[in-house]
Amino acid sequence: MENKGPYYLTTAIAYTSGRPHIGNTYEIILSDAIARFKRAQGYDVYFQTGTDEHGIKIEEKAEEAGITPKEFVDKVSGQIRANWDLMNTSYDYFVRTTDEDHMRTVQKVFRQFYEQGDIYKGCYEGWYCTPCESFWTESQLVDGKCPDCGRPVQKAKEEAYFFNMQKYAPKLIKYIEDHPDFIQPESRKNEMLNNFLRPGLQDLCVSRTSFDWGIPVDFDEGHVIYVWIDALFNYITTLGYDPDAETQPQRYQKYWPGTHIIGKDILRFHTIYWPIFLMALGQPLPKTVFGHPWLLIGEGKMSKSKGNVIYAEDLVEHFGVDAVRYYCLHEMPFAQDGTITWELVIERINSDLANILGNLVSRTIAMSNKYFDGLVTNPQVNEPVDEELKTLAESTLAKVTEKMDTFHVSDALNEIFTLLRRTNKYIDETEPWVLAKDEAKKDRLATVLYNLLEAIRFSAVLLQSFLPETGEKILDELNTQQRDFDTLSSFGQLETDIHVVKKAEVLFKRIDEKKFMAEFNKEKKKPKPEPKPEAPQIDIDQFEQTELKVGTVLSCKKHPEADRLLIEQIDLGGETRQIVSGIAQYYTPEEMVGKKVVVVTNLKPVKLRGVESQGMILCAMKGKKLTLVTVDADIPNGSKVA
Repeated sequence: MENKGPYYLTTAIAYTSGRPHIGNTYEIILSDAIARFKRAQGYDVYFQTGTDEHGIKIEEKAEEAGITPKEFVDKVSGQIRANWDLMNTSYDYFVRTTDEDHMRTVQKVFRQFYEQGDIYKGCYEGWYCTPCESFWTESQLVDGKCPDCGRPVQKAKEEAYFFNMQKYAPKLIKYIEDHPDFIQPESRKNEMLNNFLRPGLQDLCVSRTSFDWGIPVDFDEGHVIYVWIDALFNYITTLGYDPDAETQPQRYQKYWPGTHIIGKDILRFHTIYWPIFLMALGQPLPKTVFGHPWLLIGEGKMSKSKGNVIYAEDLVEHFGVDAVRYYCLHEMPFAQDGTITWELVIERINSDLANILGNLVSRTIAMSNKYFDGLVTNPQVNEPVDEELKTLAESTLAKVTEKMDTFHVSDALNEIFTLLRRTNKYIDETEPWVLAKDEAKKDRLATVLYNLLEAIRFSAVLLQSFLPETGEKILDELNTQQRDFDTLSSFGQLETDIHVVKKAEVLFKRIDEKKFMAEFNKEKKKPKPEPKPEAPQIDIDQFEQTELKVGTVLSCKKHPEADRLLIEQIDLGGETRQIVSGIAQYYTPEEMVGKKVVVVTNLKPVKLRGVESQGMILCAMKGKKLTLVTVDADIPNGSKVA
């Protein structure tokens, strides 16, 4: 694959005020699909995400929880990262705004703004929305409430520093007009120009004195840097940007400027404040800022207070990672909000994933095994009906690329499923079961099956960016090494004289919606279980019955039948044990290899989803964050833990 150069992609960093729901999670899934697709095209992708961890809202929530703000954000940031990992996202860096390097650079930036006259001290008096971390004037309020979120606001007055926004506004207006692709979709660009920039910008409050949880202004005690300077600069602090450096580091020069994937609700900050800050520093502006729509529950936004929140991990538990990824990517139009309910997810799984995709793969592989013992050949006994399928397959990469280049990800996915639908139609047109009855048509039958397998391969190669596990499973079942975009230039790259798998795995099971929803609603009505009582005390003799040994994880893989399980081979000194652990949402197989763990070795073997487990790895759990219990590397395998 030709190296097409660097491509820097970021999500907005998630605010650590609480557990992320599926609407929050959509953004990382969307960005991951773009990042994977760009890598497949040959770009050197650097994909960054992370967490925004300062502000009065965090301080208040930590106080309510009876812990320090740092303890609070450590916990929530861990939840967010676990959620991103659960969704199989391929980010390269996870930034936290409490990282020391980030905070030092933000302090330097703030000082430079002050020294060059872009920041001045004043006093702010207005209406403040704590959830949005935003000040508003009386005229900006809507029915006396925050115009962004509709929540109540409080009167606030405090000493603060302000950034002179109007100084750079004319330059930014011209930049946006001269770069039509800078803000996407176009409707969002018009909104920023007509509603904010052209009417005239107010100077922006950039420090606070009414709370402490933030990055201190290092030249004025009592001030902390306001969240929007703090949060926005993550995009370049992690690339090594330093306002004091004569020459910026190589990584910054290589990757900046980048592309931001953000929610439409924070578009103003990313397309007005952020570009103006960069202009003040003399740095390039982002290539593109894409403000994606919201994923709504029914007709409205998800809200814990409304009790209508859906969490990604709950969806994954019932449907699997790729089914959830597919729904989120497919159901979000380019510029309009999407909708999610449990019933809609089931409907989409049944219609698209189980029927169009899963049934096609299983039928085709079953016929290959039934008629040719799985051997793939291509006698090239061609007929006119073949050409439409071949032509469509060969044109699909270009169509998907065109959609992805403009962030029409749902439309790109539809192009792949257009090919899958056409492949299903080809089965009906060629009727392989009829050809199989006539020995004289055996070569024609082999050609038809080859065309089906090759069309499936085209689809699977493209699906890897959107449904990575499913795409890889299909390619494994085809037993092919032809897995990259270069192999999609012409139809007929699938190897011959290979064997497909004997039995295709069920990719997506059909779900009985009525039965599922009845059980789901019944489960929701169950009272929450009482907290577990403290473990009973035991004597030393009972404790000594448990055998704990040190071991090293030699290899690790995902359980073929369960998304939450990993299968490890562990060296315990004189023997190697196979252990199945329910930790796949916390650790990847690659992260497990080489870890020095503590194993309970005298448990009776059990089978977990059909795979034998010969012990248990010790882990520690804090809230929803799980960590392996590990030991120093110099302790020999097989050593007893006493």
